[in-house]
Amino acid sequence: MYLSPEIKKNIFKEYGGKETDTGSPESQIALFTHRIKHLTDHLKTNKKDLGTRRSLVLLVGKRRKLLNYLKDNDIERYRAIIKKLNLRK
Repeated sequence: MYLSPEIKKNIFKEYGGKETDTGSPESQIALFTHRIKHLTDHLKTNKKDLGTRRSLVLLVGKRRKLLNYLKDNDIERYRAIIKKLNLRK
């Protein structure tokens, strides 16, 4: 499984502060980024998988909304997460 509970805990600990902080925007953005990378790799080999492509587009939209929320409320946290995850602005 590509997203085991241990991997999730590590993501939440690294970006959210503690393992149980699953609701912070930073931890959610990091989790979505991990899932987006996995789906992108899958689509490189399976080009005709339209269900996965749709899921990827929806996930990118969710991440974009969270990034916009973070940008509007706390620009420093937004800049930090962008830099840490190497995302484009």
